[in-house]
Amino acid sequence: MELRHLRYFAVLAEELHFGRAADRLHMAQPPLSQRIRDLEREMGVRLFDRTRHRVQLTEAGALLLEYVRPVLVGVDSAREAMRRIRPGEAGVLRVGVPPDTTPVVLPTLTAGLTRRVPDVLIDLHELTTDEQLSRLREGELDAGVVRHPSDTIGLESGPVARRELGVVLPADHPLAAGTGTASRAVRMRDLDGAPLVIFPRAMAPRLYDHMLTICRDEGFLPGSIRHARNPNFVQGLVLAGRGVHLNEPPGTPLPDGLVWRRLEGAPLAWLTSVVWVPSRHNETIAAFTEAVSEGLAAAGHHMEDPAASAPAVFEPPASG
Repeated sequence: MELRHLRYFAVLAEELHFGRAADRLHMAQPPLSQRIRDLEREMGVRLFDRTRHRVQLTEAGALLLEYVRPVLVGVDSAREAMRRIRPGEAGVLRVGVPPDTTPVVLPTLTAGLTRRVPDVLIDLHELTTDEQLSRLREGELDAGVVRHPSDTIGLESGPVARRELGVVLPADHPLAAGTGTASRAVRMRDLDGAPLVIFPRAMAPRLYDHMLTICRDEGFLPGSIRHARNPNFVQGLVLAGRGVHLNEPPGTPLPDGLVWRRLEGAPLAWLTSVVWVPSRHNETIAAFTEAVSEGLAAAGHHMEDPAASAPAVFEPPASG
């Protein structure tokens, strides 16, 4: 039983006229009549009663039509889904996000993608910047949300979002004095000698080096460096007095005993963007890029002018 014969049958069952059915199917009437006879022979029953003036479904034909219609609808839906997958309108989008993505951003960007391309399933992977870049180049991710500066040679990037960083301190730290508008910004040089809790260099080598360079240039030479990647562990180390931590304003209240303070002059910031392999860019990645920009903006990130920020963010240092 061929699918096209079932489609011929369904059209004739709707028109109950060989001439009109043939016109809808863009075929001549004799071949249509032959295909219907072939189907009746294969099914072993008569599907239509034919007279000189009318065509009617038999009881067997009416029963077959009940089964055929959902089959044809399903086939048409499958074809449409496959058509949309080719240009990237449907399917599964594999994306990476940083381990410290805040609870405010994640639901916003997933909801934003669903609103733009509802047929797409988003497959989220918690990965460091370097892990994302590696998987993108190996074809294991479709897009990544990465921090800069980073090695994005050969990749394309969406708009860059900037988020000022401050310092997380124990509440009893001398620099944590004051609350709300009474709290003053912390000068980085006043942190000089304090232990620093920071992500491991392997997570994002260029960003790590960039941050320590800024610290040094601003007069903050850490007395020691402790590496941690889990946000809860980081907070625990700061609470225990093992160091200070540089991070964006908290999206949810910090645990008792911790405070976040602005850095005077805003010398440090997260620079974040979506990146992808140019040859794999499609409408779904474009929609995801828009959703990420929307989510980051809602969380307080400032969208940079791409023309102004791209050279400073993406080009590797000459020394390699």
